[in-house]
Amino acid sequence: MSTSAQDISQTINAPKEQERSQKLSVLEKVGYSLGDLAANLIFQTLMAFLAFFYTDIYKIPPAKASLVMLVGGVVGACFNLVMGAIADRTNTRWGKFRPWVLWTAIPFGVISLLAFSTPNFSEGGKVAYAFITYFLLVIVYSANNLPYSALSGVLTGDMKERNSLSSYRFVAVMVAQFIIQVLLLPLALSLGHGDKAKGFEQVMLVFSLTGVVCFLITFLTTRERITPPREQKTPVSQDLKDLVRNKPWLIMLALTVMVFITLSIKGGMNIFYYKYYLTEASQTQFLDRVGFNSIIAGLSKVFNPAAFEEFSKPGSAPYAASSFTSAFSTIAMILGIFLSKPLADRFGKRNIYGVFLTLSALCLLVIYFYSNTAVMAVFLTQTLHGFIYGVTIPLLWAMIADVADYSEWKNNRRATAIIFSAMIFGLKIGLSVGGALSTWLLSIFGYQADTAVQTASATNGIKLLVSTIPGLIFIAGAILLFWYSIDKQTELQLERELKQRRK
Repeated sequence: MSTSAQDISQTINAPKEQERSQKLSVLEKVGYSLGDLAANLIFQTLMAFLAFFYTDIYKIPPAKASLVMLVGGVVGACFNLVMGAIADRTNTRWGKFRPWVLWTAIPFGVISLLAFSTPNFSEGGKVAYAFITYFLLVIVYSANNLPYSALSGVLTGDMKERNSLSSYRFVAVMVAQFIIQVLLLPLALSLGHGDKAKGFEQVMLVFSLTGVVCFLITFLTTRERITPPREQKTPVSQDLKDLVRNKPWLIMLALTVMVFITLSIKGGMNIFYYKYYLTEASQTQFLDRVGFNSIIAGLSKVFNPAAFEEFSKPGSAPYAASSFTSAFSTIAMILGIFLSKPLADRFGKRNIYGVFLTLSALCLLVIYFYSNTAVMAVFLTQTLHGFIYGVTIPLLWAMIADVADYSEWKNNRRATAIIFSAMIFGLKIGLSVGGALSTWLLSIFGYQADTAVQTASATNGIKLLVSTIPGLIFIAGAILLFWYSIDKQTELQLERELKQRRK
């Protein structure tokens, strides 16, 4: 074949080859998802148990624990913007973002273990230790999870493949959430032989080792397909100017902050709600009705009986009912995630996210009106909330990847990491503000750690923190989406025009 004929053949086949190159194998989707499993073994523990760990296990006063979570989280979150600029300017034979998953795997594991250790210091020493380890954890989390998240924006430019990748990814997130919400406490009690502090350290050791292995698999199984032109040399100041002029990005930043404030508040307060609001007698009756004791007996035959015997002791009903409800809620979330992709493909991410965020908020608001004996109603409502909210879970990060495409389409410059860095900055701010706000409000409401009976003000505050407050924040986030311009038609336009440019 002549040179001209080869050129013509390559020109004809280039679009088909490019189309094929945007498809992701199941192995790559699963490998990428394992990175989220690893990160969320720590992230979900922070959301669900950090306030409880600091106040009830490490015995830090709630007001000081609140300060640790707020200051450490906000200062650490600011590192995200720096990390975004660094990641976008990283150039290795492995790509821009994959190397950071590799480089931070072991430090992430080590610092995660230290953050949930309980050295015997004075109260001031405990506060200092908690602050230092929490600060280091959010720093290394940024250095790991920001490039990991940005990686989803450069694995493929195909919108349907991106939706599919998000679904795989957040099934892994739900697996991690199931492990944390359902199994962490019995594992901690079993491994610590009733000593929660020792048990948390042992569990975090297992999580840390698992996380390192998963991050290595993510690094080995993924490939970056979308890269900026080699001649692109954009100063950081220009990247920041592009950000503040990017209206969809501003809306997604505000939405991310709101969502993670909500998740931090309701996730961290859930155990308080079961322990101090719902009566133990009603929870015991609920567990009998749903056959919980039979389930425990069956699990005890398969696993170490010591892992479950704590659920049979007096005072264990709140932990058992909370874990049982979390198990069904998480399973419902996974089912919701599977519904997410077909709905988003048909109606667009923005519309589906807004509708289902509102519906999940309504479920939360209803919980405030339940009596302290309505355990079955709480169980059913939280399970329904899990299913509805599950539909939204993959969409947030897929929408952020779309914002990166929008920025490239508008500015003719690719700056994936700094866009994701700002979102993870919002995530960290949301988690820090949510965690600090919940523990601060607990102290305002008069909460006393490990007191068998809380005041009416404290129990009402706990009700507000698991229902009304997060529900209203979700509704405010849904309202924001009326100004988010990347609808279904815009998604298709971005995909089509960027494919032409990248040829």
